[in-house]
Amino acid sequence: MSKINNYLVDQYYIESYTNARMANLKSAIKRIRKIQRQNAVNRLRKGRFKRALKKMNSLVESKRKKEALEFLPKFNSELMKIAKTGLIKKKMHPGMFLE
Repeated sequence: MSKINNYLVDQYYIESYTNARMANLKSAIKRIRKIQRQNAVNRLRKGRFKRALKKMNSLVESKRKKEALEFLPKFNSELMKIAKTGLIKKKMHPGMFLE
């Protein structure tokens, strides 16, 4: 009984999603591993998108027209690379980027 009374549970460190215990089928376990890898790739892609967007917004806000025009083809290329994966839509209106 004394062991149970002395056992403390950290109430702030509770895993909300444990994938090892959920999947019982072999195919479900493989699918979880695949989803985790894809989540990591998507996080990297979103980071590239956000960095490019921040750079373009800073160039526009600081009114550096020449540098913004030089960066525009690279920015468009980054957007198209990310859009073809489905993270963002291909047909977004231009005002969405200038928020």
